[in-house]
Amino acid sequence: MIPLAPEFVTPQDGHTKQDSELAAAQRWLLREGQGLSAHNVTILGDDLYSHQPYCAAIKAQAMHFILVCKRDSHATLYEWLADFERMGKVSTVTRSRWDGKHRIVDTYRFMNELPLRNSDNAMRVNWCELKSVRDDGKVLYYNSFVTDHPLSENNVLEMVAAGRSRWKIENENTLKTKGYHFEHNFGHGKKNLSSVLATLILLAFLFHMVLEQFDKCYQLLRSVLSSREMFFDDVRALTRYICFESWQLMLEFMLEGLEIRIPESV
Repeated sequence: MIPLAPEFVTPQDGHTKQDSELAAAQRWLLREGQGLSAHNVTILGDDLYSHQPYCAAIKAQAMHFILVCKRDSHATLYEWLADFERMGKVSTVTRSRWDGKHRIVDTYRFMNELPLRNSDNAMRVNWCELKSVRDDGKVLYYNSFVTDHPLSENNVLEMVAAGRSRWKIENENTLKTKGYHFEHNFGHGKKNLSSVLATLILLAFLFHMVLEQFDKCYQLLRSVLSSREMFFDDVRALTRYICFESWQLMLEFMLEGLEIRIPESV
């Protein structure tokens, strides 16, 4: 996971109205789109984003999307879908799995080329859903998505898995659960303090991701201190009492303390 520069939900200069998440997302697309478009990017998002203006903004930046699509906020799309259901034209893929106690049936349904809204210029999107039912009848999971990726029996499982991953990225990610404490609301300070604190956390995470890939000393330390919280606690304790001249010297000090041979080339 590599963090990108954030766009904050905050009133812009010259605006009196409160800013919104969608407006911030549009600004982020305009700022980052050109640099990301060459990498075949797919944007994930919840139902707030699965509406034509934002989907069109994604496409304008040559990117793709997989977005949650709820029935109560997309009446037109689901009316069309109901018509195709009556004609038996909605495709279905079924998979069965065993979780150790129960048999679970995953039913995927999908349909291409549905209108995203009720208008003459409605964008056509591709819809899919997953319903997971246990053998005792309990529904374990249900969600539906729209995407611009064409759907088929060969890729619908992959597309749903990608759409579902957004929840884990948002709610179970390293920034929230592994010592960065990003779940806290830094809503203190009258102007920019909360944004500064959030940005510093993202920069720290980016720094650590780069170290994991390229720094041999850091890699050796993390092979022993595999928990991020443990590594952070050790760094916090050491820097409370010792002033190291550099990050590298601190890493070497930690390696020596753990009796790990310092790499010749660092």
